[in-house]
Amino acid sequence: MSANFPISVTRLIDAFAALPGIGEKTATRLVFHLIRSPQNISCELGEASANLKTELKLCEKCKNITTSELCGICEDSTRDVSKICVMEEALDVLAFEKAGVWKGVYHVLHGVLNPLDGVGPESLTISNLLNRVEDGGVEEIILAMNPSIEGEATAMYLTKQLQKFPQIKITRIARGLPTGSELSYADEVTLQATLNGRREF
Repeated sequence: MSANFPISVTRLIDAFAALPGIGEKTATRLVFHLIRSPQNISCELGEASANLKTELKLCEKCKNITTSELCGICEDSTRDVSKICVMEEALDVLAFEKAGVWKGVYHVLHGVLNPLDGVGPESLTISNLLNRVEDGGVEEIILAMNPSIEGEATAMYLTKQLQKFPQIKITRIARGLPTGSELSYADEVTLQATLNGRREF
């Protein structure tokens, strides 16, 4: 970033530019928008960013992000707890919830297996998922990994681990998504199709 800008401006531009999907031009526009905005907008953004890590925790059951021991979904008595939809990220849960296409519960892995990046089974919440199944009451596990090489590898690994529970039906969401795309960007119709067309895995 140009040294002609004050250091406070360049630091914020660099911080925004480090976020996924935001380049230097977009980061610069965002910063100059904040400069033109009332001070309370910048203060609110700064406070929200600062509190993000301190206020959030992982749900004890599903590992979704929450501010309490259990997330709102796990606390909802109307959800079908016998069906667990396994997601890569909390962002995928948000997509399904916005679309209103799923009435079961979730389990968030917080990533996918990727040995090249040093992400093995111990880096994910796989053991927590297996513990939930061992506790009983689960009839179906729906694997909703993104259609990528890592997503497929993770789905296959989970299937192998879950085979020790023969009473559990293991399904995979349908191919409503193009290879390489992500659940969090899919629309309601596509997400509904992936669930309705799920198959044994």
